Amino acid sequence: ERDDMGDTRRLGVTLAAATALISGVSVFVNGLAVQAWAGAADPTTYTTVKNAIAAALLVGVGLVGARRGWSDGWRRPTSRRQWWGLGAVAVVGGSVPFVLFFEGLARSESLQAALLHKSLVIWVAILAVGLLGERLGPWHWLAIGAVVIGQVLYAGGVTDVAFGAGELMILAATLLWSVEVVLAKRLLGDLPSSSVGIARMAGGTVVLVGWGLVRGAFDGLPIGPIELGWVLLTGLLLAAYVGTWFAALARAQAVDVTAVLVGATVVTAFVGAIVDGTPVGSPLGLALIAGGAIVVGWQAARSRAERVT
Repeated sequence: ERDDMGDTRRLGVTLAAATALISGVSVFVNGLAVQAWAGAADPTTYTTVKNAIAAALLVGVGLVGARRGWSDGWRRPTSRRQWWGLGAVAVVGGSVPFVLFFEGLARSESLQAALLHKSLVIWVAILAVGLLGERLGPWHWLAIGAVVIGQVLYAGGVTDVAFGAGELMILAATLLWSVEVVLAKRLLGDLPSSSVGIARMAGGTVVLVGWGLVRGAFDGLPIGPIELGWVLLTGLLLAAYVGTWFAALARAQAVDVTAVLVGATVVTAFVGAIVDGTPVGSPLGLALIAGGAIVVGWQAARSRAERVT
């Protein structure tokens, strides 16, 4: 017998914290990139190009890992169920919600969009308890409550939240991503994280490119050095996000890694304040978000190791 599940969870939480840091920076950078691409393409086309770059990077890393025998290197699925599962992840995680999110983002207020997107932890908690059998203790509920209240305070309250087409698109994307978490968690019991990440991004990119061809989105697409530079940077950040996210999800509870990921809001707020002087917003809201994420991570990291054979 080995007593190593505690170490595995701690690594998972650490990777989730890294994902939150990457996500926080990425949200800020993507805001600038979308503005830079405004004259060249719509948000969906920008997302397709960015995702294609991320997919290429993940495929490269996965193949190198497989050749060198890394535990998280690419491994071919061995059953029809796994193939169907990876296909579902590509659709509900790597393609449709990206279109919904970025099109919705162009039609909604940024704070409202962030509030709806960060509700992911609520939906994942519901699905993880019901479908994955994950256990949530009192500390989980307190921490999730703190994170949700913190998000509401940071967004300026809920009284002025308008539910237009943009907000509905972002909510739909968030619900699809919560379903993806459950699907991915099940697949990660048999497949390495790189296989799931590659399927999500490469398969999703195929769907996005197909949709772009139908729309004629790539006809005469004017990509200059500025647009190329932005999409390379955001594609690299997305690849790093996906790689660390699925690696974290493979090692810790879905609820834990999703709650820690909410800490990205704090990172984005401080990056914006440092880079362009954007007001930080509600200090209490950010403190609650950070506190909730830290408590979940701390509880997961100190969980008693389970005995495994």
